[in-house]
Amino acid sequence: MGAPTARVDTIVLIHGLWVTSRSWEKWAERYEARGFRVLTPAWPGMDREVEELRADPTPIAGQRIATIVDHYAAIIRGLPRPPIIMGHSFGGLITQLLLDRGLGAAGVGVHPAQIKGVLKLPLSTLRSSFSILHNPANRHRAVPFTREDFRYAFGNTISQEQSDAAWERYAVPGAGHVLFEAAFANLDPDAATAVDKRRSDRAPLLLMAGGADHVVPPSVVSANANLYRSSTAITSYQLFPGRSHFVGGEPGWEEEADFALEWSVEAANEYSPTVVSEAPATERRRA
Repeated sequence: MGAPTARVDTIVLIHGLWVTSRSWEKWAERYEARGFRVLTPAWPGMDREVEELRADPTPIAGQRIATIVDHYAAIIRGLPRPPIIMGHSFGGLITQLLLDRGLGAAGVGVHPAQIKGVLKLPLSTLRSSFSILHNPANRHRAVPFTREDFRYAFGNTISQEQSDAAWERYAVPGAGHVLFEAAFANLDPDAATAVDKRRSDRAPLLLMAGGADHVVPPSVVSANANLYRSSTAITSYQLFPGRSHFVGGEPGWEEEADFALEWSVEAANEYSPTVVSEAPATERRRA
């Protein structure tokens, strides 16, 4: 099992859409038990309890991908050494954008939302996002995520009772603007989800997929990984059959957590660039 080293001893966990940093509680506890310093900062303004955000989702409605990335970049730059960065779902997209800025010793996208360039989204992805994307006015709203929404998107491999309990514990409304930015990135020449896919001096990247994931099916994750083919930087893809989007609490979540840790510690120690500097903004925008 991976353990802290002189080169890497900190892990930054980035949550995704429809949840908060509370969704990392089991992973954080597991990694801390192995001696790592684990940071689980929320998206800007979302450092509140789930119940409070349901009652007043104003901080969610104001989210934008660029400001989320800037928020985490400032946190990471303030650390004494580059951390391992792991992100789930939209957090996995944010992870890729942070690595593109030259940050991190290694990055893991856990069932990650796609960067610009993935052209085909499966029906299950569109259905998972339908509560937001069906109405253009939702771009400026925080849209409630019902028990039924959660059951399809996160709880499809567990019982209804377990899914409802997980919804109660973790679910918050979804940030409409963030989802619209990602969904229509290929139509936007200045999309916030664009990275320099040819960049070869970024940190190693692992993209993990779940075989039963409705939100980000394996076809999306593998297509995302394939976009990096022209880079000599390490990009790995790993499929976990039968796993849903609920990596924070689905039975067997430990397998993914352990794989992500072992891979990223080894990659950070053996393959991560010694010095990684931030690329110019014009380079980062290259599609």
